[in-house]
Amino acid sequence: MPDIFQVLADPTRRRIVDALRHGERSVGELVDVVDIGQSGVSRQLAILEDADFVVVRPEGRRRLYSLRPQPFRELSAFVTAYRAIWEPRLDRMGAELERRRRKKDWKRRNTDG
Repeated sequence: MPDIFQVLADPTRRRIVDALRHGERSVGELVDVVDIGQSGVSRQLAILEDADFVVVRPEGRRRLYSLRPQPFRELSAFVTAYRAIWEPRLDRMGAELERRRRKKDWKRRNTDG
């Protein structure tokens, strides 16, 4: 199976994934959304299908694509494992920015005199 990050690194595939968040769509509908040709959309959908990001459901002559939840669960689990590292750092950075804003406001109030 391809690396999740490699699959999502392509901006066209990310636009397709974003469009599929709202429900299943045909290739023609995705062409309108991502603004590339049918062959380009089909190629990107094949990559997403090979990576198990999408599932295809035939409906008459159309093929409808929808997202599979599993790769997104894996991605969420990966990010969650690192959240403990970056959340405290972001909290400290936010506190420092707030401290600097207050200091700047205090100086402005005391020098505008």
